[in-house]
Amino acid sequence: MKLQMIGLSHHNASVEIRERLAFSPDQAQEALKNFRDRYPDIETVLLSTCNRTEIYTAALDGNTCPTHHDMVQFWADFHHLEPQDVFDNVLERTGEDVVRHLFTVAASLDSMVVGEAQILSQVKQAYELATQSDSAGTLTHSCFQAAIRVAKRVSNETTIHKKRVSIPSVAVSDFASSVFDRFDDKNVLIIGAGEMAEETARYLLDVGAKSFTVVNRSLDRGERLAATFDGKALSWDKLHEAVIEADLIVSTTGATEPIIRLEEYKLLEAARFQRTLFVLDLAIPRDFDPRIAERVGVYLFSIDDLRNTCDKNRAAREREWPKAERIIEDETTKFMADLNHRATAPTIRRLKQRSDELKDDELKRLLNKLGDIDPKVADEITRSFDRLVNKLLHPPLESLRDEAGSETSQGLLDALKRLFRLYD
Repeated sequence: MKLQMIGLSHHNASVEIRERLAFSPDQAQEALKNFRDRYPDIETVLLSTCNRTEIYTAALDGNTCPTHHDMVQFWADFHHLEPQDVFDNVLERTGEDVVRHLFTVAASLDSMVVGEAQILSQVKQAYELATQSDSAGTLTHSCFQAAIRVAKRVSNETTIHKKRVSIPSVAVSDFASSVFDRFDDKNVLIIGAGEMAEETARYLLDVGAKSFTVVNRSLDRGERLAATFDGKALSWDKLHEAVIEADLIVSTTGATEPIIRLEEYKLLEAARFQRTLFVLDLAIPRDFDPRIAERVGVYLFSIDDLRNTCDKNRAAREREWPKAERIIEDETTKFMADLNHRATAPTIRRLKQRSDELKDDELKRLLNKLGDIDPKVADEITRSFDRLVNKLLHPPLESLRDEAGSETSQGLLDALKRLFRLYD
């Protein structure tokens, strides 16, 4: 058996390189088909996200697996690149390292934002696509089903997934959710159209927000951001009107002075009819006059408030990290032992079958030669032969079990096949 993976991630490749070597869902389906046509006996799963692209391959007969250079050539051919463009940016893992890595990825311990839940869904989708494309098989089924189980175990037995550490995720999960029970009936106002604004809006979309308005100094840019959330964009001169209508505001402009001062907010206050207003001021310098937080019904949080929570969450998560790693190691050891058992089982069965055949032949010859003997004596002779065979087989089989999953286990297995002539 052989497991291998080549891939790249945010750890070793820039976003520009990751974009060039990524596979869209349609491309992934086509790539799996092309790979199966080129290597029909190889199981394949292709995982491609914004932060990583990894091709997992497996085979019951390791001699049939494509080499590292074969995999690189396939990847380069698919994207019409030079092999060196791929080779210089990918890493290879084999055997137990593949299993440990996959478990770590699925459990979100290798993510850019550790603990984010999206990666497990992406692992599931990659596995399901491989299954639907008839590219998965015995080994990949086992690996990916185990990875999903391990990820759930890490989620259930540690608090790593419960402690958000990115500012947008903390803003929504720790702050906004403490003020609002639901978001589907809230008017969300995004002021500014940068990356922080977009990421925060995506988290709000995930928790059910439906109504988005974007106000930006560049209306064109505001319209592009609003379109991603089926929202609307307003010109900058409509800012005050948008604040009156808003229930939740995310502000991320690059202004050098507050865009809403206390005096301005007081003029808008009456038109809001004391409705609760939640403001995430993620700008530096701040967009909202901090004194506005003292007004009735206003919950105003700055980026420093969020950063403090992020730091506390990160410290709590770091305390949980060793527990998560122990789960990964425990599950990897169990999986490799099971994999080795399955790999050696056919050889062990053939060895026992061959031994039983030889024993039965010799026992039959001896009993025929002894002629008519007491059945009790014949039974004792049979049991003696059984014990002798079991004692002879016990040391090599015990050694094989003791070395399960180690670097020497394959060598022992090959030696056993040669010594007892167990090759098919």
